[in-house]
Amino acid sequence: MSFANLKKKSRSGSLTEKLIKQVEKLNDKGSNVDERIWKPSVDKSGNGYAIIRFLPEPEGNELPWARVYTHAFQGPGGWFIENSLTTLGQKDPVSEHNSQLWNSGSDANKEIARKQKRRLSYYSNIYVIADPSNPENEGKVFLYKYGKKIFDKVQEAMKPEFADETAINPFDFWGGANFKLKIRRVEGYQNYDKSEFDKASPLLDDDAKLEEIYNKQYDLNEFTAADKFKSYEDLDKRLKYVLGLNQPVKRPVVEEELSSEDNDRGSFESAAPSPVPVVPDPVASTSEEEDDSLSYFSKLVNS
Repeated sequence: MSFANLKKKSRSGSLTEKLIKQVEKLNDKGSNVDERIWKPSVDKSGNGYAIIRFLPEPEGNELPWARVYTHAFQGPGGWFIENSLTTLGQKDPVSEHNSQLWNSGSDANKEIARKQKRRLSYYSNIYVIADPSNPENEGKVFLYKYGKKIFDKVQEAMKPEFADETAINPFDFWGGANFKLKIRRVEGYQNYDKSEFDKASPLLDDDAKLEEIYNKQYDLNEFTAADKFKSYEDLDKRLKYVLGLNQPVKRPVVEEELSSEDNDRGSFESAAPSPVPVVPDPVASTSEEEDDSLSYFSKLVNS
């Protein structure tokens, strides 16, 4: 870089922006972030934009997506962040515990169950067409983790609601369509409602390049492989530790006289310890991460 270009970039702020991005990457590496997974960037207002193309199922995969349930919540014993065995169609201790809470009829227990509900995520291979915030990602294959809101748009594209809309397969190289990802911050959460598919068109007109992209895809089967899930017994042990279900309930020692400045502590005399601790709300879920947990609880109750 010449001295003149150095001065020009210094004035524009591009050097600082470049360094900030590199620092963010270093921080991400320190937190064990999977660099195969592409994430859209948002500005200070929470807005973001990118154009991606969903890719077909890789060789050896039945579907162009992997569907994974997880649990993430905090209790007295720490955090519980684990894949759910319900992903594999198996019994899961958290889901069973939540169904008991839901079936109790208590509104307080139902609220706990909501906070401990499953999170639904999908994984697909994508080709990044436009990433204004990170142009170095353009023309590359990544994994993309997304939630029910975007998957609903995929389903709507395959099975449109109205007669004047043409069905497309978003995962098709030739008959698919680019997906314009539009992110807004609405009431503190990321919102994807304005995201949409473009008109159907080939990803590229060169089959040789399409085959090259196809061969660069990542295996989606790994997300539902048995070694990605802990056993029922291990999950149950962790759950009880996090919620403190194995710990004896200790009644607090209250002094006979409380000063006036301590009146906000409340009284312990009439409050019997609850058999199930109230777990604080975990990481705030966005609308993108919503799942069908309530209907799932209802099915468990009725079964």
